[in-house]
Amino acid sequence: MNIALFLEMAADTAPDRIGLVCDGQRWSYADLLAGARGAAALIRDSGCAHVALLDESSEAAAMALFGAALAGVPYVPLNYRLADADLGALLERITPALIVGDVDRVRRLCPTESNIVLTRAAFVEAAQARAVDAPAEGEDGEGIAIQLFTSGTTAAPKAAILRHANLVSYILGTVEFAAAPEEDAALVSVPPYHIAGIAALLSSIYAMRRILMLPAFSPEAWLDLAADEGASNAFVVPTMLARIIETMAKGGAKGRRPDLSALRAIAYGGGKMPTELIHQALDLFPATGFTNAYGLTETSSTIALLGPEEHRAAHGSDDPIVRARLGSVGRPLPTVEIEIRDEDGAVLPPGQAGEIYVRGEQVSGEYRERSALDADGWFPTRDAGYIDADGYLFLSGRADDVIVRGGENISPGEIEDVVMTHPAVAEAAAVAIPSHEWGEAVGLIVVPRAGHDAPGEEELKQMVRARLRSSRVPERVLFADALPYNEMGKLLRREIKKLFAA
Repeated sequence: MNIALFLEMAADTAPDRIGLVCDGQRWSYADLLAGARGAAALIRDSGCAHVALLDESSEAAAMALFGAALAGVPYVPLNYRLADADLGALLERITPALIVGDVDRVRRLCPTESNIVLTRAAFVEAAQARAVDAPAEGEDGEGIAIQLFTSGTTAAPKAAILRHANLVSYILGTVEFAAAPEEDAALVSVPPYHIAGIAALLSSIYAMRRILMLPAFSPEAWLDLAADEGASNAFVVPTMLARIIETMAKGGAKGRRPDLSALRAIAYGGGKMPTELIHQALDLFPATGFTNAYGLTETSSTIALLGPEEHRAAHGSDDPIVRARLGSVGRPLPTVEIEIRDEDGAVLPPGQAGEIYVRGEQVSGEYRERSALDADGWFPTRDAGYIDADGYLFLSGRADDVIVRGGENISPGEIEDVVMTHPAVAEAAAVAIPSHEWGEAVGLIVVPRAGHDAPGEEELKQMVRARLRSSRVPERVLFADALPYNEMGKLLRREIKKLFAA
């Protein structure tokens, strides 16, 4: 099954229903399918091996995604925020390609006649002009649908592969076809080069929910669009939610409090959600259901969920075990299996921390260079965490982020959770720093809360010593105005390590 079938089913069911809204333009499902078919004709005629997007979210992203699927060519959305040297290297790896977006930058970084480069407007216009050409269906389930480059924090970015079968398995296992009423609308504000943005596009079209694309996020623009279009669903990363709440506290966008009465569901993911922030959100949006969605590029998006009822139960509970679930990512989807393993690959019992492994049809675990699946189909996520006795999955960071002090493994998360209970601490992050005596020691960086004096270094060390063990006590403490995050809300620990090195 090809992912383009999702759009074809929607267009066949309700061709005139609005499927996408972006920059004031409205596109019906029939419009989007016609554009995708025209795009497929362009792609086939080009002879290119890839279809790339170097642009913000728009109708062009949808047409390129489904057009590539119909043409049987991998879709490669690129991170337009990359430095020139990094982006140039990626462009060389996908040449020859039909590239939609920043024409001048592509030609400057990859000056070859092998690529065909079109602006967003030119691509959409050309696709519409070729819409009468309805191509045959492209690749089946075993074909490559999407290629996403990893962030490449420790080496050259890997080209993660998602086949049609992986994405179809995820959508069919989590979404009911045409389940959304016509008034439903999903606000999509994550970048098109992230798996969350692609999953939101596919799931919304299969549910036949109107997609509200916000090309560039700002809390004011998000609130305006949500209110003006009556958004019923949205996906945000933690840093986005924090800015939305801050803007709401100041009276909303344009000095008016927006009408968000239609907003029934907010899903979040992409980074660790501070517990205090989700408590604030639950108070601010009492009629909205919150879902924590945990997943990876290599797993076609979500593999575990903490649902709305669990959020409300934890938010209002006095039971410390139930309340602590707000710090989890919930339970695995019924369609996947999750195990926690130690360094030797042995499966660990509930409550013991190790590396998270996942298996299921939606799990690709595949790169252009190799497959990372073991002989039994398990994918090592490189995320660390544990599953409690009730089946809730708790993350403790990346396995690579573990601090090894004198042979003892220390999770940064356990230190951060303690420090964040201090009333004067807004954010905290723990990283490994070099130690002559122990090999590695704990370095702690703290962002003081606005309106509070910064806590004392010894006070913070004593907090950790009293709640944990002496081995967890930070050797060095730094204070900063803000912590470094990427656009998806992931903490950049490598940048924090540079601060300690400096």
